[in-house]
Amino acid sequence: MEKIVEQGLLYDFYGELLTQHQRRIYEGVVYDNLSLGEIAEEEGVSRQAVHDIVRRCDKALKEYESKLRLVAKFESVKEKVALIGKLSEQYMNNGKADIVAYGMQVRKLSEEILQEL
Repeated sequence: MEKIVEQGLLYDFYGELLTQHQRRIYEGVVYDNLSLGEIAEEEGVSRQAVHDIVRRCDKALKEYESKLRLVAKFESVKEKVALIGKLSEQYMNNGKADIVAYGMQVRKLSEEILQEL
């Protein structure tokens, strides 16, 4: 996964666990694409302080994910829902000949999703 996408997902799931100051700085880097210098000037801190905060936030967010696995579960469910969509599209295009096979696949994916939740 691309680093900025990973940072965004981790922040979406765990950002509220950071302090307000950390959130402002992290959002500046991840969402607003501001340079460390721009954020430092805006926040009244050094560029090094911004760098350190971003690094600590990255580490904290990754630790939350390693313990809670919410992003991994989200990605897994998203993949399974996409597969269910493909199966239903195939079913609609092929008619009713494979209804049992499609039904079994959809049931299996549904059960996996429910177990993950």
